[in-house]
Amino acid sequence: MKEKNIIYDGSFEGFLSAVFYVFEHKFDVVNIQNNTSVQNGLFTQNETIPTETIKANRVWKGLTSKLSASACNTIYYAFLSEKLGAEQILLDYIKYAFSNTRKIDKDFSHPSVLKTSQIAKMVGREKHRMEAFVRFRLTKDAIYFASIEPDFNVLPLLIKHFKNRYADQKWIIYDIKRHYGLYYDLNTVDTINIEFPTHFDFTKTDDNYFSDQEFEFQKLWQDYFKSTNIESRKNMKLHIRHVPKRYWKYLSEKQPN
Repeated sequence: MKEKNIIYDGSFEGFLSAVFYVFEHKFDVVNIQNNTSVQNGLFTQNETIPTETIKANRVWKGLTSKLSASACNTIYYAFLSEKLGAEQILLDYIKYAFSNTRKIDKDFSHPSVLKTSQIAKMVGREKHRMEAFVRFRLTKDAIYFASIEPDFNVLPLLIKHFKNRYADQKWIIYDIKRHYGLYYDLNTVDTINIEFPTHFDFTKTDDNYFSDQEFEFQKLWQDYFKSTNIESRKNMKLHIRHVPKRYWKYLSEKQPN
């Protein structure tokens, strides 16, 4: 008998639709795979399933009745990791949750519960880093623009923080690794895609796109950063641990004057 590959569209709703399909057909040997990273095997059979909101909602409602709110968040965070094989870990977690009458949130003796928790914590750390390291730049369109390149797909987790913190200004946070962003228009946050010029450099503040005022802001910020830095107490190892170098190219205080 061939092993079944269930292919979904990459969305969380699509993943939950795939989970519903697995339970509906009582598959024992099955893989759930994102359509962007399908791995075909010699003895596998692929089947692409549609995303169905009603079915996805039924799975999620079932999970919320079996697990705590924190555990449901853990599942969502782990899904956003985009790690290869994460779907299988989550499917195993969900099967274990539905097969038990007791709460299994803290049952770290079970491999999928432990692994899901570990992955979710990694995603959570990346979320907090993004909240700290995002640097907005004022465009000529009077929109504050920030580019990020996180290890995980944390953009959906940033909505609440930035909508609350910058409620009085229009902004865009764009994930250049995944080619989509968030746009806040003073009322709602929408998901957007932007076609950038061919040679657009996200690390540079080009005066063709950014306002003259932005250059003044950056100069003030760089001066402030320099004035608060005590040279004799500089500890680069500690600094890099808290602000990894991979973020520096998007931090205005790290750019040359």
